[in-house]
Amino acid sequence: MSDANAAEEAASVAEPQHGVGPMLPGSQREARPLRQQILEHVRANGRAARAEISRALGVSAGSVTTITSELITMGLLREVEGAAPAAATRGRPPVALELVPEGRLVIGIKISDERNTAVLADFAGTILADAARPAPPTRRSLDQTCDEIEALIEAVLTQAEQPREALLAVGVGLSGMVDHTSGTVLWSPHLGPDMPLGAEASRRFGLPVLVDNDANMLTLAELWFGVGRQRSDFAVVTIEHGVGMGLVIDNRLYRGERSMGMELGHTKVQLDGALCRCGRRGCLEAYIADYALAREAATALGRSPSSPQVMLDALYAEAKAGNRAARTIFNRAGRYMALGLSNVIQLFDPNLVILSGERMRYDYLYAEEVLAEMQAMTLVEGRTPARVEIHAWGDLVWARGASALALAAVTETVLAEARSA
Repeated sequence: MSDANAAEEAASVAEPQHGVGPMLPGSQREARPLRQQILEHVRANGRAARAEISRALGVSAGSVTTITSELITMGLLREVEGAAPAAATRGRPPVALELVPEGRLVIGIKISDERNTAVLADFAGTILADAARPAPPTRRSLDQTCDEIEALIEAVLTQAEQPREALLAVGVGLSGMVDHTSGTVLWSPHLGPDMPLGAEASRRFGLPVLVDNDANMLTLAELWFGVGRQRSDFAVVTIEHGVGMGLVIDNRLYRGERSMGMELGHTKVQLDGALCRCGRRGCLEAYIADYALAREAATALGRSPSSPQVMLDALYAEAKAGNRAARTIFNRAGRYMALGLSNVIQLFDPNLVILSGERMRYDYLYAEEVLAEMQAMTLVEGRTPARVEIHAWGDLVWARGASALALAAVTETVLAEARSA
């Protein structure tokens, strides 16, 4: 992106001060090879001394010394002078370890309604470049989608002056029903049905292309770069062109048995209700997503339909100015929002619910009345009510989460290839 706002966002959300990735190990830690655990621990902390790694992972100092020496020989870790952020001591600081970020790149991409975005990140998770391109107003074919992805790949590589050969994987997020395991898009408002996007893009570009639901990408962004780094369990709800949800359980993204769970926007809140863009009626999304509110705004304001963003801004301005019809639309959306959040809390009992996405600047979605009604609908006897946080990220954070998907996928492969080499 070239504008000042995009640059400011990139600086604020894309450059964590001390490492990237989940800080808590989770109960699945033992299932990963110790080399991978050590590498991921160093990446999460930015820098880490050997003694701190030994304490954090509960392994002997001798094992850490042996494995880190191997990782240094492989060119994956390097020694740096100065204490790790979490291990500052008096006197001469210990030698710390950090990832070697150069030469191993990933790209994260968000396919959207109005604008596609991409970020290029190194192996340590630092953003090197970002780009945005207008999205076609109609549904895309498989070839068209691959063309859009390729244009973004070339844009960020050219901007960062990086070779294509250094690219290890691409993560792609988009709204809809996505089988993450196979990379097949079963349904999406942007693409045709049953589209094998992952397989075709991997074949075309000659590298792994991982595809997932965009709400999952936003959740990964919170887990890798946001407040979720310090939490093992939390939920993310996002309202933009649609309504999405992501869930982290035991420090891992939960997708469901067929990788297609957490479709909060398509849970039913009204029998024979409003028409959703999925073709069914009564979905939560049909009452609170931006296209649904824009549809009502055209009637309430007596205007010809235009882009959802323009209509929402006009409707919001009218509501703030006292327009009763505009306020009624927002109040009803807030009540449906409360209903959806109450269902999330009742089903999954998270300690934290993050409301995220660009539409969070419209305060009707999280007004005190909305959160109070959410609590009133929820059985909280004997429990502390779930905390709700508001994160009004912009476009880049979705692509940033997709880069985390790619980084997580290639770490084990990089270790295996480096060891054999």
